[in-house]
Amino acid sequence: MSGASHMRFETRCCQRLGGLALAALVLGAAPAQAQQGPVTAAVLQGLDKTTARVSTIKAPLGGIARFGTLRITARACHKKPPTETPESTAFLEIVDVRPDSPAIQVFTGWMFASSPAVSAMEHPVYDVWVIDCSREPLASQADAPAAAQETPPETPPEMPEAGQAE
Repeated sequence: MSGASHMRFETRCCQRLGGLALAALVLGAAPAQAQQGPVTAAVLQGLDKTTARVSTIKAPLGGIARFGTLRITARACHKKPPTETPESTAFLEIVDVRPDSPAIQVFTGWMFASSPAVSAMEHPVYDVWVIDCSREPLASQADAPAAAQETPPETPPEMPEAGQAE
């Protein structure tokens, strides 16, 4: 085989192998995406400013998660596919419930993982922000606390783009 024909053979061979590798990658990724179930919870982080402790909070959709005196209800959570720019957004309702005063709604709206300052909760003791959306199965409703069962599901308003102010 001459040098030029050997190069053409190697080029054709590599192109075929590259095409096969790409096909295997695409076909191999399809079942993994199909196995992903629906989003079950919003994954949040909370900062207690008095103790400087950061906690991870998993707020089930339609249920209640507790962080200090806050009661957090996640109504929706959206995560872009891995082929797009990473972004997770959640529609949250956060109520401050203290034993010595009536409950106060401190936040209602969309939070963006990539831009927490666009729509931030303002609270003197706590900060809460979105990290991700979880597809892990949660405990059955029979195992869930009674407070989580009492919250009726609501449809959140349409999700704005990350750059838009409400």
